[in-house]
This record gives sequence, C-alpha cells and structure tokens, in this order.
Amino acid sequence: MAEDLVLDTAIRDWVLIPLSVVMVLIGVLRYFVSKLMRSSPTPDAKMVKEGQVVIRARNLKAGASFIPPKSFRARRFYFSNEENGLLHVPKDQAQNPQAQMFSDPNMAMDMMKKNLSMIIPQTLTFAWVNFFFSGFVAAKIPFPLTQRFRSMLQNGIDLSTVDVSYVSSRSWYFLNLFGLRGLFSLILGDENAIDDTQRMMQMGGFGFDASKSLSAEKDGLDIIQHEWALPRFEHRAESVLRKLVQ
Repeated sequence: MAEDLVLDTAIRDWVLIPLSVVMVLIGVLRYFVSKLMRSSPTPDAKMVKEGQVVIRARNLKAGASFIPPKSFRARRFYFSNEENGLLHVPKDQAQNPQAQMFSDPNMAMDMMKKNLSMIIPQTLTFAWVNFFFSGFVAAKIPFPLTQRFRSMLQNGIDLSTVDVSYVSSRSWYFLNLFGLRGLFSLILGDENAIDDTQRMMQMGGFGFDASKSLSAEKDGLDIIQHEWALPRFEHRAESVLRKLVQ
C-alpha cells in the first residue's frame, strides 16, 4: 500500500518555487543569448528562387479548377517539362543537403551555436539540481496516476511504497524543462517561444532540400486530374440573373 507523505512547507519555499523560477529565468536568458549569437546570413538567390517556384506550383495546384483546361496544361508544361521546366531537377545537379551544410561553414557554425546554446545551460542546470535538490519530494499531483508514471515523476527516489502522485525534485526539473512553452509564449511571444523538444528534434536536421521539394511538386502536378469548375459560367450567371429579375 502506498504511503501518504506530509510535505514540509520549507520544501515548497526552498525547492519547488526556486527551481521553477530559475528554470524560467534560464529560459529567458538563453533566448536572449541565442538572439545575440544569431547571425544574419545573406540569403542564397538560388535557394530563394527554388522556394518561390515551389510556392507557385502549390498555388497552381490549389487553384487549378478555376482556370480553363488549356491554360492549366500550358502552365503544367511550363513547370514540369523535362527540358527546361522550373520543377525539373537534373540528376547531376541534385545536391545533398548534408553536403551543402558541410560546404557552407556559416551554416555549420550557426547550427553549432544553436546546439551549444541549448546543451550548455541544460547541462549546468541539471548538475545544479542534481547536486542541491537530489532526493527531495517536491510536490504532489492532486489526482491519482497509474504505476507507469512512477519512472517519470519519481526520478531519483527509489521507494516503491511512495504513491505515484508525488513528484521528485529531479522530475520537477524535467517537467519544467519540457512544459514551459506556454509560459515562454506569453513572456516572449509566439514566434520567440522556446521549445526544447523541437530543438532536440531539429538537432539532426540539415535545412531545406530543394531537389526533393521540386520533385515532389512536379509529381503532384503530373498526376493531378484537372476539372474546370467554371464551364459556361457566363451562361449560368445570366440564367440566374434572369430568374432573379423575373
């Protein structure tokens, strides 16, 4: 049977609240530090052009039913013909995004700065929490949980008799680390919110792969079945207006 613990108010005042405040302050400080370290690279004209071509092809697919079949076929040929189409990428010109990153030292340096701005504060904060607050039961969740949550909520406490709803100080650190996105959205704005989960997922990313995007849009244009939504639109509008007048 799980035991009920009486949490001392001093734990709330000296562990729970300071840990939460420090996590918020470190997140805000990390945002401003990463903003100072962020460089303003000159956009690549070729990459910008390819991105605009992708957007134009998507707009063509979205509004294909509002242009006549002949006009759609002409636009599709302009984008996807094998000789000089805008979406056609020759095999010898396809560039691996990983090779592009390693060939551009600025891109590699920016990625290293982003990773360092995330890894170093997290490492120092976890060492601080593990040294000063290890072994504390910091809070209790006001609803029952199953045993599957024990490893997530009681990290650092090896007591199977404690109820699962109690949260250790180390687990409270991880909950703050991955759960403060909404608070950062209020403090820094939606565009400046810090999401560590997305940063961890993007650590292995290598940017925009133009060849794959162009090939995907070309395939989408080739297989689309055009159906004009406005055949004899003038006659139908005239009949509707005649009915309204009568």
